[in-house]
This record gives sequence, C-alpha cells and structure tokens, in this order.
Amino acid sequence: MSEPNAGKSLRYELRLDGVAVLTFDTPGSSVNVLSKELLGEVAELLEVVETDPDVKAVVLSSGKADTFIAGANLDQVLAMETAEEAAAFSRNGHALLDRIERSAKPVVAAIHGAALGGGLEVAMACRYRLATDDPKTALALPEVMLGLLPAGGGTQRLPRLVGLPAALPMLLTGRRLRARQALRCGLVDALTSPGGLVETAAKAALGLANGTLVPSPRRRRLLERLAAAPPLRGVVLGKARDQVLRKTRGLYPAPLHILSCVEEGLSRGNEAGQERESALFGELVASPGAKNLIRLFDAMTALKKRPEGAEPRKVARLAVLGSGLMGEGIAAVSLPLNPVVLKDVSERSLARAAGSLHSGLEKRRRSGALTRLARDRQWFGLLATTDPRDVAGCDLVVEAVFEDLALKRKVLAECEEVLSPSAVFASNTSALPIREIAREAQMPERVVGMHYFSPVPKMPLLEVIAPEKASPEAVATARAYGVAQGKTVIVVKDGPGFYTTRILAPMMNEAILLLDERADVEAIEAALCDWGFPVGPITLLDEVGIDVAAHVAEDLGKAFASRGAAASPTLRKIAEAGLLGRKAGKGFYLYPKDKGRHGKKPLNPEMLPLIGGPDRRPFPAEEIVDRLALLMVSEAVRCLEEGVLASPRDGDVGAILGLGFPPFRGGPFRHVDAVGADRVVARLGELAEKCGPRFAPPDLLASMAREGKKFH
Repeated sequence: MSEPNAGKSLRYELRLDGVAVLTFDTPGSSVNVLSKELLGEVAELLEVVETDPDVKAVVLSSGKADTFIAGANLDQVLAMETAEEAAAFSRNGHALLDRIERSAKPVVAAIHGAALGGGLEVAMACRYRLATDDPKTALALPEVMLGLLPAGGGTQRLPRLVGLPAALPMLLTGRRLRARQALRCGLVDALTSPGGLVETAAKAALGLANGTLVPSPRRRRLLERLAAAPPLRGVVLGKARDQVLRKTRGLYPAPLHILSCVEEGLSRGNEAGQERESALFGELVASPGAKNLIRLFDAMTALKKRPEGAEPRKVARLAVLGSGLMGEGIAAVSLPLNPVVLKDVSERSLARAAGSLHSGLEKRRRSGALTRLARDRQWFGLLATTDPRDVAGCDLVVEAVFEDLALKRKVLAECEEVLSPSAVFASNTSALPIREIAREAQMPERVVGMHYFSPVPKMPLLEVIAPEKASPEAVATARAYGVAQGKTVIVVKDGPGFYTTRILAPMMNEAILLLDERADVEAIEAALCDWGFPVGPITLLDEVGIDVAAHVAEDLGKAFASRGAAASPTLRKIAEAGLLGRKAGKGFYLYPKDKGRHGKKPLNPEMLPLIGGPDRRPFPAEEIVDRLALLMVSEAVRCLEEGVLASPRDGDVGAILGLGFPPFRGGPFRHVDAVGADRVVARLGELAEKCGPRFAPPDLLASMAREGKKFH
C-alpha cells in the first residue's frame, strides 16, 4: 500500500489488516530521542492515520535493538534559553500526547528495551502498552536526576495508572521498573517475548478496535484508594515533601516541583496539572542547576565513547587478586563480561566472597534483571582459587590487595611469572604511585592503575592511572574494560594521590585543622552538607578509615610541603588511639552494632580530648565552606595545570562521581566559571593571608582571572 513521507526519524507502514505501524528510528544514533523535529513528524502521521479510512488502529514501535525511546533530545533542551521557550515545548508535547490518548483509533505501544522519560510518557498516552518480558526492558521517568520534571504529562498520567504510592518513588527518584514489575503495578497491560512483538501488538490493536480485547481495569488496593482521597492525599504528599527536603536540603527544586504538579492534577484536574507541569518545567530548564546536571550527563556519555589512539586488547578472561569487599565488587561488575578468576591466599575470604556473589546474582534474577540462564552462565564463569597458576591465561589482572607498597610489588612479581607478555596488570589503589608499584616489574609498560570506588557495583567512577612507562595499549585496555563494566572512566597521569585522592585529602585535612582551631564537628558537617555535599568531611573520614586518611594526608603533605600543605598531627593521634572510624565501631562517631548504617550517629566522647576538649567556638558557615570547598577547587586547578587531568570536563566528572562534589554546581571548574575566576582568586588570597600559603591561588587560576577567561 502507498506510504506517506515518513520523514527522517519515523517510518510508516500500513499493514493489510489495517494496522498502521509507526516505527521510531532516529538516524545516526543507537537510541531514539524525542526532538522537536520528531514531534512534528508524529503530528503529521497522526493526521494521516486519523483521516485514512483504511487505518483501523496504530502500533508505535522502535527500530532500535534495545531501546523504545530513551527520552528527549537533551541538546535541544540545553539550548533553550528562556523559561517561556521550554514551557512552550512542553505544551506542544502535551497537545500531541493528548491527541494520541483521545484518538478514536486505538494506539498500542510495543515496548522493548528502555522506555525512559519522554519515551515512557509517549507509551502512557497510548491506550494499551505491550512490553517484552526481557531484562533489557526497563521503564522509568529519570528527569529528576537531570534537575528536570516529566514535561509530557508524566506527573499526571503515572499516578492515574499505578496509583499515588507507586508513582511517587518513580517520579522523585527516577526508579526503574522491570517488565514484570511494570505489569504488576499496572504500568503495562501485557507481556510478550521479544520475537514477534510488533505482530502481537498489531493483534492487540485490532482487538481494541473491534471490541474483542477489553483491558480489565487494575484492581486498586485499599491503601491506593485511600491515598487518592483528599484527606489522606495531603498527608501522603506532605510526608513526601518532608522527605525530599531532608534529603536535598532544598538545594534541588525539581522534586518539589514534581510534587506540586501531582498535587495540582489530583486536586484540580488533568488540564490544570499539565499547565503547572509546563510552567515549572520552563523554570527548571532555565535554571543553572539543571543545565549543569544535563552537562554532567552529556560529559558522562562522551566519556563512554572510545577515543582515538591505541587499540585496546580484548579481555576474554579477567583475574582479580584479593577477595575483600573491593575485589568482590570488581568481580561482580566483571562477571557479565567474561569468566573471572578470583584469587586470594585465604580460602575463608574466598568462600565469603563467592557466597556474596551468588546471592547478588540470585537477587538480580528475582528482580528480572537476569534470566536463569544468564545467572548460571555468570556463576559458572567464576573460579575462586588460592593457586597463583590459575591466573595464567588472563588478559587483564586487577590487583585489589591491601594498600601496602611491598605487598603490591610482591603480588605483581608473582603474577609476572605466569602471565603472558601481552597481559595487562592494573593495581587498584587510591594513592600509591603506580610507578613505585612497577619499579621492579619485568615489564613496567603493562602496569597501570585502576582506582575503583567503594562500593564498586554502585559507584559510577573509575580512575585509570597512566604512569610514564605504561604503553598506550595497556591504558586503552584498562579504560575500555572499565567502560564495559558500566563505569564512567577518566584517565589521569600518575602522581601523588592521582586526581581524586589528591583533591580530597586537602579538604579532609582542612576539616581537622578547623577542629584544631576549636570549630564544632556538627557545624563543619552541616556547612558542607548545606552547600551540597552528600556527607560532611568528618563522616567521610570515619567511612574511609582514620588510619588510612592519616597515612594519605601525611604522604601528600610531604609531597606538597613547599606550599604549606602539611598534615595536621591530630589525625595520627586519633588513629594511634585506636579510633579508626566505622570499621572499628568508633571514630569521630560511635557505631553500635545494633543500629545499622542508617540514622544519626552519636559523637564519640573519647574523641574530644584528642581535638582539644569539649569547648568549641563558632565559625561562620561561609568561612567553613570556603576553606574546605575552595581548597578542593584550587587543587583541582593545579591538577589541570600540571597535566594530571586531560581536561576541565574530566575534573568536573571525577569530583562529582567520585567525591560527591555537588552535582548541581557542575564540578570544580564549572563552579569557578559560575563564580568568576577573579572572585575565587580574591577569596583564596584572603584565606592565604589569614590561614597560610596552602591557599595561595594556582598560577593558572590567577592568569585566567587577569584575562577574564573561563574553563568551559
């Protein structure tokens, strides 16, 4: 049959049975994205199907392998300069999706792979949603993670479809649902296998058109019905608002705006809710915070693309040396890729790690993230061993033993006895110079650093360290493998503390110096959290381990002693007193075994004599923030100046993903751009005069201030 001009991103086919199939297929992209142009194409084809008497029903499908629609074109969103422009974009989307929802000819969404953001909003506007029962199928509204809100009716349709209690976690946290979870809560109507998805969807569309398929209304539980009624609805939304404020400290407006849209729609109707959605979407798009979060997403996406240069070695078999929590985590993110040899000297440690890995695989199977076959394949791909000869034949070895230089050298020497000449050896270390680990290596050109962050399966950053003698192929192999593990990878040069540890250590040391000056622990914590860090520096010291932090501070203090970066002796005193942090049950705080990881921890009274006693003096929060955050920013600029960092982009991504630098501020370099290099230099100068030369502005920053330049 004849087909109308389908444009560049949308294909049109009218089947003999009268079902029109509209296939999204964004050219030059592995995923489909909703652009202004694509929305125009959809509108044109809707006109065709609505007026063509031969069309009985419509199926929306995807031409991509594992994606339905991944969301909006973020480049276009980022380019929107005014709130009015963004609000108009949202209103146009509402009109189009309302048209799909009200169409006299039923529209069915055939979903395989990711239906995210605007993609899920398109699906929710359809009369019927058919999804594949496949681990690759996931449905979510992740806009809140970009500082935005769903602007295509998502805040209105989702609560209607799944109920308010189920909708709020998806809207406020970006929670993803697997296909079976989506079926249970009513987000999709039926599941099918990936093969024949469009055919099954076409049959459903015809059934809807001729009345032989009448979807049964989802049975609403009592809690859901009560939550939808005015008295309890206000309580539910109020509690959600309180939780948001506790978590965000009011620094992220998007979740509060989402709640406002939901409340408006439930109390005044869909039209009012959508208008609120458009207006608040406009405000968010025009805000610096959302733009920084979108830029962060873009930077993470760019860092996953393979750079030009050396060809990475194919890794068919991986060895992980050390079965502690870090080694276990590295094995967990590697088993989906290839067989893994997990080697340790302790059979007890290996048994614990293997048991934990099996439990993790089974948990993923139960959630729908893995099939039974995939779970078994990964499990039988694990070899837990104490025999160093089992490392032979591995293409990449990641060493994750204790942070001890002599031990790491010994492990490397043992491996080189059995490894092939082409194998790559990577040390997982947060601060030990890779060149020192490789000093006695037979082939130092194959030795690199792979600095993972704990817990490995959850932390998104990997810092690959490239010492001078490392071959480009070795660095490329480590980087490519990290990307395959799902990490965002930055490559930095070898040196004291690399990048992340180097910029974190001065901030943590400054927190101790503030305590030495009798600042209050809680005041320091609150100041930095109110500025946007997820935890305060004192809590972080307890988490890292005070002995580890003292060792790193002393090593870096010696390396940068010429500019007044000496470590406070207080941290060493605390470590020698046995107050090592969470791992010891006590550090700055107490960690009772029966209290778990959550909840407010009491201050440890044993700590007070070591920091000068209980009498504390007030410090302005702004001074605390400047001394801590600006010291981190200043050190980041020095890393760029010295070539440790390849770009400001890498520095921003590393600080946010690895250290918790406030994402809405964009990272150290975007923060300087926002404040102005001249103002940052002036404030550092004031602090240098008051506190010492460690605050002296880097030459690069000073020159940028003089010339009025920006990093981005």
